[in-house]
Amino acid sequence: MTVTYTFDVFSSLDGFGAATGDWTGYWGKQGPELLEHRLALYREEQRMVFGATTFRAFTQMLAASTEGDDVRDPWVTRMRHLPTTVVSNTLKEPLDWPDATVLPGDAVEVVARLKEESGVPLRSHGSLSLNRALMAAGLVDRVQVTLFPVITGRTGADRIFENAADFDLELLENRTLDGRIQELVYRPTLHG
Repeated sequence: MTVTYTFDVFSSLDGFGAATGDWTGYWGKQGPELLEHRLALYREEQRMVFGATTFRAFTQMLAASTEGDDVRDPWVTRMRHLPTTVVSNTLKEPLDWPDATVLPGDAVEVVARLKEESGVPLRSHGSLSLNRALMAAGLVDRVQVTLFPVITGRTGADRIFENAADFDLELLENRTLDGRIQELVYRPTLHG
């Protein structure tokens, strides 16, 4: 039996996963409801899955942060302490992460094996190119998009679904957090 794999991503309305310029984390729109909800999601037993680029970005952000920074919000701290698999042909152990393992090889093959062998659900936050490949291979069971009320047309970075395949999405859950942030959870199916 395979476990559920969730691609968890933050997005601006125009589909960017981040922004440059004077935007802060969460585009400055986070509130207590969002942060409490995120912590509840990450309290559940699960295994994190990252690609090398996102893993490096997280470790660099954490290393450069200080107490009280967005990067050290309780849900991020909890995420960092979950068992983690980094799919990478370039990173080597040991990693600066409490319970991280590097699995080299083809990401689709690695995650397909993880889905079969894991005793807990799998979740990936970010890791855009990894998750686009996993979606195309039919390995992503849920796409969880946290949609922030911003348009970053000039400063947007990291187009989430750039060069992705076409998908039909079945809405499984939706909620509004802090009166302005939308969380949408979909089941993706390749279109056509």
